[in-house]
Amino acid sequence: MRAATLTAHGGPEVVDYREDLPIPEPAFGEARVKIKAAALNRLDLWVRAGWKGLALDFPHVICSDGAGLVDALGDGVNQFAVGDRVCIDPTIVQPGDPALHTGLENQSRIAILGEHHSGTAAEYVVLPERNLMRMPDEFDFGEAAAAGLVGVTAWHSLITRGGLQVGESVLIVGAGGGVNSISIQIAKQAGATVYVVGSNAEKCRQAEALGADVTINREEEAQWSRAIYKLSNRRGVDVVVDNVGAATLSQSMRACRIGGRILVVGGTSGYGFEMNVAQLFARQIAIIGSTMGPHRDYMAVMNQVFAGRLQAVIGARLPLSEARQAQELLAQNAVFGKVVLEL
Repeated sequence: MRAATLTAHGGPEVVDYREDLPIPEPAFGEARVKIKAAALNRLDLWVRAGWKGLALDFPHVICSDGAGLVDALGDGVNQFAVGDRVCIDPTIVQPGDPALHTGLENQSRIAILGEHHSGTAAEYVVLPERNLMRMPDEFDFGEAAAAGLVGVTAWHSLITRGGLQVGESVLIVGAGGGVNSISIQIAKQAGATVYVVGSNAEKCRQAEALGADVTINREEEAQWSRAIYKLSNRRGVDVVVDNVGAATLSQSMRACRIGGRILVVGGTSGYGFEMNVAQLFARQIAIIGSTMGPHRDYMAVMNQVFAGRLQAVIGARLPLSEARQAQELLAQNAVFGKVVLEL
C-alpha cells in the first residue's frame, strides 16, 4: 500500500513516499479504514527530529489525523459497518486501562497516532473501534481530518480543563497554528471576549476573520502583555492559552488577571521556563497543563465541526506523494492553519 513514512530521524530528507508497505489486517475489536485524507500537526516535525526515549520502528507512518471509509472489520466490532464514513480520534488507549471507565482516558499512559503508534498517512489504517466516529454524508474528508487533534486539544483545554464561562476574557498566544485557530472559534462560541497575539499583520487579520475581538501584532508590540494590561483596564484576562512555552510564559503570567488561569497546551519554543514564584502565589494564578482529550471531548468538538459551528482552518492540500513538501510548509510556518494530505 501507499504511505508517507520516516526512514530515520532527521531533516525533511527522511520523509519518504513509498508504495510497498503491507496492508494491515484488523484484529479483535479493530476496524480497517481506507484513508481519504490525513492531516499534519507540529507533532510530526518533533517526531521526525526525535528525542531521547522515542523508539520507532522504521519505516514509521506519519500523521495523527485522518478520515476515510471503513474497509474491513475484526471480530467483536459491532458499532460500525463496512462502507461507513468515519473520522479518527488520534488518542490510543490500551484495552483494559482503568482510565477508559473514567471519561478522562487521556489522563493515562496514552499513545498518539503518528507518534508512538503508526500514523494515518497511508492507504489503510487499522484502529480500535473506540477511535472511530461516524461522519455525516457529503462532509469533506479533509476538513474532518484537519479538525481532529487540534480540535480535541483545544476543546479539552478550554472547556473541560479550563472551565471557560460566558463573559470571560481569553488571550490566545499565537494565531496561525491549528490549535490556536480553532481555540479562537471555541472561545468565541462559548461567549468569551477573545484577544489574540499574532506574529504579523496578516495573521492578525486572519484571526479577526475567525472571530477574535482584539488582535495584537507582535511585530509592533513586542511587550504584548503590557498591551493586554491596558486593553483590559489594568485587570488582565481570565484565561490565557499558551502553546508556545518558554518564550512566552513570562508574558502570559503578566497578562493573566489575579485569580486567573493559564492553559499550557504545548511548548513549541522549548520547555525550560524560569518562574517568578512570588508572582504565581501572590496573584493566585492557576497553571493548568492539558494534552489531547478523552473520546467524549473528541466527539463533542467534531459534532460542532459537522454542524458548521466550528471549522478546521486548512492552509494547504497536497497529495500523499508530496508529504515531504507538506512538512516543509509546516516547518516554515508558510500556511495559516493545517496542512492536509489527500489520497
